[in-house]
Amino acid sequence: MDRPDHILIVDDDAEIRTLLGRYLEKNGLRATTVADGRAMWQALDRGAFDLVMLDVMLPGDDGLTLCRTLRARSDLPVIMLTARGEETDRIVGLEMGADDYLPKPFSARELLARIKVILRRVRSLPPNLQPQEERTIRFGDWSLDTVHRHLMSPQGVVTPIGGAEYRLLRIFLGHPNRVLSRDQLMEMTQGREADALDRSIDVQVSRLRRRLGDGPRDAAMIKTVRGEGYVLTVPVAQERR
Repeated sequence: MDRPDHILIVDDDAEIRTLLGRYLEKNGLRATTVADGRAMWQALDRGAFDLVMLDVMLPGDDGLTLCRTLRARSDLPVIMLTARGEETDRIVGLEMGADDYLPKPFSARELLARIKVILRRVRSLPPNLQPQEERTIRFGDWSLDTVHRHLMSPQGVVTPIGGAEYRLLRIFLGHPNRVLSRDQLMEMTQGREADALDRSIDVQVSRLRRRLGDGPRDAAMIKTVRGEGYVLTVPVAQERR
């Protein structure tokens, strides 16, 4: 029998922790709840989790700091929960590496749907890629090891890449020389449509460009097509090892 997905809820509001934990368990998930960052790290050291729900406003290290540190150590999916509705706060959360965000107050049903979409997306394999296969994707002077999730720069420097950046790069590599709209990228990376004011895809593209040393004004790999979206313009070749 498959084990239920294990969700770690990090929120200093005891009532919210209890309500969310009960709701998720009622819907077939396993939930562990903690009140702050120190307890979060202790829980992560003790057990295996499939996703972290992380409140922004926490005592001690805030959720943004914790998300940034967690992203540097792991590609564990993160949903940010925030009472702040400002666009700047949502963008900062995505800059720190969050997979999605949900402003409070929110619908528990919507949260459950977001969790399922993220877990399904994280576990899905690209077409024709089997788990036992090792593959390197070369694009321009860069290469991506899809097994270890390592990027190699033209200078031979290897760096890990995880979470939203990895998924976005895989989408571009799977559709070279094709203009992808923001709506298409949102659907493929987050499983939902973008609203008119949602800039999360632009933020993720910006982060990926910085990772690749590809400036927005003189972008050589991921170019902006005004009024349409983005396009990867360098040759792409795949190798099996």
